[in-house]
Amino acid sequence: MGPAHVTTYDCSDPIQRERGIGAAIGAIRRGELVVLPTDTVYGLAADAFSTVGIDALLATKGRGRDMPVPVLVSSTAMLEAVAGELGASARALADVFWPGGLTLITRHTPGLAWDLGDTRGTVGVRMPDHDVVLDLIAETGPLGVSSANRTGAPAASSVAEAEGMLGGDVAVYLDGGESTGGVPSTIVDVTGPRPRLLRAGAITIERIREVVPDTDTDDGESVSSSP
Repeated sequence: MGPAHVTTYDCSDPIQRERGIGAAIGAIRRGELVVLPTDTVYGLAADAFSTVGIDALLATKGRGRDMPVPVLVSSTAMLEAVAGELGASARALADVFWPGGLTLITRHTPGLAWDLGDTRGTVGVRMPDHDVVLDLIAETGPLGVSSANRTGAPAASSVAEAEGMLGGDVAVYLDGGESTGGVPSTIVDVTGPRPRLLRAGAITIERIREVVPDTDTDDGESVSSSP
């Protein structure tokens, strides 16, 4: 059952932006869902540490636990809190491409009180290049965020598209205008001895290899939808 009241805030207006972020903080803390703009596509967000919130996110998308929810962070310190020890390749990629359209698959810190799905000890982490979501995460902590759409439908590039698909299942919609990127993030797995490209997206493999030349590709692997 979705929230009783759904509100959309125009984040181009400073007053609505402030009110919208405040409303989103409250919704996240109650285990409810928020649609937010990112630098790639719109995201559907819940508190990464709320079982109720993550379950609601998966149910709203119509998505199974076999496709774990990625996490958005707002700082390198927050990355280190959830990912623990990072290798040189992961640090180099984050230094160059964050904030931006790169999701890193890392080992997550043991013992974290979260349940993002069947993660097998790993987590997809990204720092988006969008001030609205970064300001929100700075207040809420890490957010579990997937693309704002029902599974099988295209990712929303506007609040109107997201609301048309998700409706009252979402408590707060933060309208940041049309997505400027429109392309999901590139996903690189840094859990092995060499980085491995799992999904090409906003950042090309050529740009990744300019930073870490030994990055492998794996065209045969399907990866869950990350904003």
